[in-house]
Amino acid sequence: MRYIFLSLAFFFNTTTLFSQTKINPAAIDIVRDSFGVPHIFAKTDAEVAYGLAWAEAEDDFESMQQVVLPVKGLMGKVLGKAGAAGDYAFALFRCREITEEKWNTLSPEFLKLIDGYVQALNHYAVTHPNEVLHKNLFPITAKDYIASSVLALTVFNGADGALQRIFTNKEWEAPELNKKGSNSAAIQNTKTTTSEAFLLINAHQPNTGPQAFYEAHICSEEGLNVMGGLLAGGPCILHGVNENLGWAHTVNFCDRLDEYQLEMNPENSLQYKFDGGWVNLEVKTIKLHIKGIPIAIKRKVYWSKYGATMKNKQGFFSIRLGANMKIGALQQWYEMNKAKNYTEFYAALSKQELSMFNIMYADKHDTVFYINNALMPVRDASPEYNWKRTLPGNTSKTLWTNFRNIKELPQYINPSSGFLFNTNHSSFLATGAADNLKPSAFAKQDGWEQYHLNRSVRFLELFPQNEKLSYEKFKEIKFDKHLPSVLQYTYKIDSMFLLSESDYPEMASLITTFKNWDKSAAAESKGAAIFLLTYEHLKKTLAGQAPRLITKTEAIETFKYVNNYLQTNFGKPNITLGDLQKLVRGDKAFPLGGFPDVLSPQWTAPYKNGQLKSIGGDGLIMFVRFAKEGLPKIETINMYGASAKPGNKHFDDQVQMYLQQKTKTMTLDKATVYKNAERVYHPE
Repeated sequence: MRYIFLSLAFFFNTTTLFSQTKINPAAIDIVRDSFGVPHIFAKTDAEVAYGLAWAEAEDDFESMQQVVLPVKGLMGKVLGKAGAAGDYAFALFRCREITEEKWNTLSPEFLKLIDGYVQALNHYAVTHPNEVLHKNLFPITAKDYIASSVLALTVFNGADGALQRIFTNKEWEAPELNKKGSNSAAIQNTKTTTSEAFLLINAHQPNTGPQAFYEAHICSEEGLNVMGGLLAGGPCILHGVNENLGWAHTVNFCDRLDEYQLEMNPENSLQYKFDGGWVNLEVKTIKLHIKGIPIAIKRKVYWSKYGATMKNKQGFFSIRLGANMKIGALQQWYEMNKAKNYTEFYAALSKQELSMFNIMYADKHDTVFYINNALMPVRDASPEYNWKRTLPGNTSKTLWTNFRNIKELPQYINPSSGFLFNTNHSSFLATGAADNLKPSAFAKQDGWEQYHLNRSVRFLELFPQNEKLSYEKFKEIKFDKHLPSVLQYTYKIDSMFLLSESDYPEMASLITTFKNWDKSAAAESKGAAIFLLTYEHLKKTLAGQAPRLITKTEAIETFKYVNNYLQTNFGKPNITLGDLQKLVRGDKAFPLGGFPDVLSPQWTAPYKNGQLKSIGGDGLIMFVRFAKEGLPKIETINMYGASAKPGNKHFDDQVQMYLQQKTKTMTLDKATVYKNAERVYHPE
């Protein structure tokens, strides 16, 4: 279910049945560069949004459709039983209802943008009927579009995990660690050898599907000129760079969601106690349509004062979070796209419609900024309640109704150390030690992250805090494939390095190779292959256990597992990581370095013959340099290419560059884009 839910990530589709102004495609230019990246030029923002939707549909219409399926109750019809979970969640979290309730909070300018975007989707569906996933999906409306964004952010904020826990009768506990994630960094110009400010944009996403980053450039005569990455169905740039500033997102894991167990009335199974009285649960019956099942399946969805409510063997449980209380996240991103300076950018953030994400910022005026952004509930501070566990759902004391003001969130601007970074670790470890915020200055019940990860420790090992940073070193840090000197994984494997080869002759070669490993995740490393199999094995066998050192017995068992795996699948105990792990695109497979929680990471799934293939990792990488005058200098690389369609020459034309840690030069300059264009055409 998590895959289906996360397929809804960040950005989402929709379109209007009756448009305010019909877009003329002839007024829009889609300019494809030599890598197939679309640059969209038009007079108005709405026309640019139309061109963006059309260009991405040409490259990956399937993913764009997948994110809007739940709005029409079609996810189960298209994707089967697992997809029905998305349809159920859309109803459970009242995404349609909150959209209707808050619709008038959206600005006319933003609605014009969305109107242009959805017109293009509907038009593309009409002109490409063979690509449409279900006959009842189109047309879609602007309200469909916004409602799908509510579901997507609700899920991304942890609602999918909450539903799974309730469904499987497990105890809720707030998140602590996550080894998947992203990298971001902002460096002031006084800290660099080139006297330019640097920005790293590097979200770690799935390689394919609705969560895979799509690279684009949008430029209008109404203030848009921005390049960066978006996910399927995004009407503007999710994170990237405009003429004056840039920003990057990484996922944060502060405690934005609470779960409650309701105290039910023994005399009435649909009443719960609240502040001494009995209150009726709101109940609605929905119909789920599932591929391969000829009749609709009826399910009940419940709602309490706390929000979306489910029933399991232990009773009724409610889920409360800010993400399904707001509908303006896409509008906030649009305003971030158009910001010209830090003041305007912070004003956009201050709308507090975007419910999550670390945000890293740099600009041409030498401002660097970082905020651990969240719709953070204002909770009761008394020790009576443990906000990291399931809470009593019978009192107004646990029913928070407000969020912290943006000024109350952890944030930095221009620290004396000259740099800021985040790799999904603690915002209290974001810069030089003297400039770091103190956890004691923030409410304990907010659950802000307070840990390092391998990537954050390694970044600090590599970063020259006492001297200036060169651009070459900046790129080298991002592409680094070494673990830090002291590993930060949940389960410590020290005991594996203490075993004596002479005691285990059948595994002596394997143990020696591992003990001599330099903690590199390079494709050529043999120790890295052993480590990746160790990591995957312990992740499964120790799942759910508290962080700890593995025992000697577990170390021996792990070596036996790895040895058997290698002998069975490869006929020898020592292979390189590139022999084991592949970057697969179509029918091509390439040796691949990296593994979870190195700065240039990968995470994998089974491929064939015992090999593993990357299913997520670097995605889109952007390096940005800001001088005080002129446009920013931009270099990017995508793991695959601009198109998701096999046979397209841009399906895999960036693979070799990525493997060689090379980048392509990009620009916001309109004249240069047209001069170097591979193709210029209208979206029609």
